Amino acid sequence: MTKPPSLQDVARAAGLSPATVSRFLNGSLHLPPETAERINSAIATLNYRPNPHARSLSRGRSDTIGLVVPDVANPFFARLAAAVEHHAGQAGLGLMLCSSVNRQTRELDYIERLRRNHVDGLLFTTNHQDEHQALRRAIDANRNIVVMDEDVEGTSVPKVFSDNLLGGRLAARHFLAAGHRRLAYVGGPRNIMTSRERARGFSEEAVTRGGEIVTELFGHYTMDYGRAAMEMLIDAYPEVTAVFIGADQVMYGMAQVAKERGKRLGADLSIIAYDDVGPLSLLDPPVTAIHQPVEDIGRIGFELLMARMAGDMSTPVIRLPVTLVERSSVRSL
Repeated sequence: MTKPPSLQDVARAAGLSPATVSRFLNGSLHLPPETAERINSAIATLNYRPNPHARSLSRGRSDTIGLVVPDVANPFFARLAAAVEHHAGQAGLGLMLCSSVNRQTRELDYIERLRRNHVDGLLFTTNHQDEHQALRRAIDANRNIVVMDEDVEGTSVPKVFSDNLLGGRLAARHFLAAGHRRLAYVGGPRNIMTSRERARGFSEEAVTRGGEIVTELFGHYTMDYGRAAMEMLIDAYPEVTAVFIGADQVMYGMAQVAKERGKRLGADLSIIAYDDVGPLSLLDPPVTAIHQPVEDIGRIGFELLMARMAGDMSTPVIRLPVTLVERSSVRSL
């Protein structure tokens, strides 16, 4: 097999040094027209194809950004990744998708990859508490990181979230307008921002408008936790008529148990889910939801990262509005 031509071959044919040809190709050196023509003629004659990876490394860049997500199988993070991939592609950048399995050791490893220049910047999401502030220290030690969806508290980097408090308030108003007074919240870990804020917005709005929060159940943003939470609600809190569920994934687990236990969602128990990224309109009944603008989170996170990589060291915290999508899972009393 014939060996493909190298940069050294082009330099030899053009009568120049490899360093001169390299700097000309990466745009860092301006040459007289006749010299540039010698290089271009040698490239055409030899059918030389520059190695884009080597060229980017010579400029101190990888032309690649990273996206860290807890679970690529989760529809929320899959849609977020698709949005980031779209905008990275339009900007001519590659995307390295990193699944942390929500483990801090893996998250720290991906942040270290940024430090070693495997990627030029990192969009970072997590779904757990920052144990011993290890994530905060690692993130603040790197320049080009943007935090999305869930906070890593204390970090001084750009961030973009949805308005979790507003989501809780919208859910409470909708239940109360339908006549429900004995309410419950089922969400993720108690010690992370999204869970706390969704529960807080729901509770404050409900109590202000004459409702009662019978119980708040905190666990994990998983189907398994949804199953356990529904078992507890049915057995320990039969007086609850409406539940605000902190994530689609939790709702799926709850719906499984409701069916097994002979409870009809939307009739025996009204529900509103947070996220609205799955096919909730196809369920029986179609599920009323707080809709997160996932594509906008990805787009704005990408734009903040591009600004950071261009030298903008400001640290905005952007919260995007959510909306309530009414379907059929809330019964009027």
